[in-house]
Amino acid sequence: MSDAILTPDQFEQILPLAAAWAAEQEMRILDSGVALTSAQINDARAVGVAHPERVRLLVVDAIPTPDHPVLRAASQATGLVSPYTAGLTLRYGIYIRRDLDGDRGLIAHELVHTGQYERHGSILAFLRQYLHECLTIGYPAAPMEQEAIIVSERVLQESH
Repeated sequence: MSDAILTPDQFEQILPLAAAWAAEQEMRILDSGVALTSAQINDARAVGVAHPERVRLLVVDAIPTPDHPVLRAASQATGLVSPYTAGLTLRYGIYIRRDLDGDRGLIAHELVHTGQYERHGSILAFLRQYLHECLTIGYPAAPMEQEAIIVSERVLQESH
């Protein structure tokens, strides 16, 4: 993205709000979601998740967007969470859009993000890197997003 959506100062102001929202959503998913199946646990291990037993999936009609006005505006401006978002990983909690429930490729992709959260050590550290990449390089080309695409595709190919 050539034009900055957020200044570095705005990014630093929004980051704690985003981390708090992500932690809140993760708790919601962990409370209401379902554990991975044994096949999904195998995929989680294959993509590098250290603790697949902690992961929960929650199927929703649409991925929730933040209520906080500043966070909602940033979310809309970046397009990172929209009605078209297929899945969203919030550490061990993963939202899956209902029409894609059971989509192995999507779930494997989201599980790569869980592994990235684990490697970063916290929601804040993950979001600092991931959002920075999406805002400066662009979502599809962001290295962490590319890793999720490549690793999940490899796991699907290796299982055939």
